[in-house]
Amino acid sequence: MPIDLHYWPTPNGWKITIALEEMGLPYNLHLVDIGAGDQFKPDFLKIAPNNRMPAIVDPDGPDGAPISIFESGAILQYLARKTGQFGGPTERDRIAIDQWLMWQMGGVGPMAGQAHHFLKYAPSMEPPQDLPYAKDRYRNETGRLYGVLDRQLAENEYVAGDFYSIADMAIWPWASLWEGQQQTIEDKPHMARWLEAVGSRPAVQKGRAVASEKRNRIQTDRKAQEVLFGKRPT
Repeated sequence: MPIDLHYWPTPNGWKITIALEEMGLPYNLHLVDIGAGDQFKPDFLKIAPNNRMPAIVDPDGPDGAPISIFESGAILQYLARKTGQFGGPTERDRIAIDQWLMWQMGGVGPMAGQAHHFLKYAPSMEPPQDLPYAKDRYRNETGRLYGVLDRQLAENEYVAGDFYSIADMAIWPWASLWEGQQQTIEDKPHMARWLEAVGSRPAVQKGRAVASEKRNRIQTDRKAQEVLFGKRPT
């Protein structure tokens, strides 16, 4: 039975479309327009209480019972276990994958996300929020993390070893946007090689293209900015 994917075309959303395409799993797409506030609707909050997408509902979960899952890293781990694919062939490999998956979830995603915010979106807000300290802080930390990635890839074909895994699927969507994060890769040849290798995979291209026409309106859409960046009650 198809998995229900609640999605918007962002790096976190791409992780899951890429994984589903790589694993050959059928899915029904449910768009969660984060600029319109769909992530705060009660039905969505039932499966994603942190009001963030992506989320999935698998009607064929453990023991054949439906299950809903939020947090992109948890979804990737679940799908790898469910299919026996891209989760690592040995226990040591699985530990390596978990390390780099957590590195993305706790480091690259938050830091690159803040870099995008302060470099691209905040200066276009009304009134403009052009904050040099914040721009430098997140630009520099993202660059540091990409240096870590480049050194890892100097010794490994893929992030966790000589095999493609969910760790690559998690990191690539964020790293592929390095230009918008004001990074350079001329000095990171191993990262550049990996970006090209992963980006040339047909399933990655197909997953990345899902609902791509919905992207790139936040810089000019004041309503979307208020929904995404405005203060909300806790």
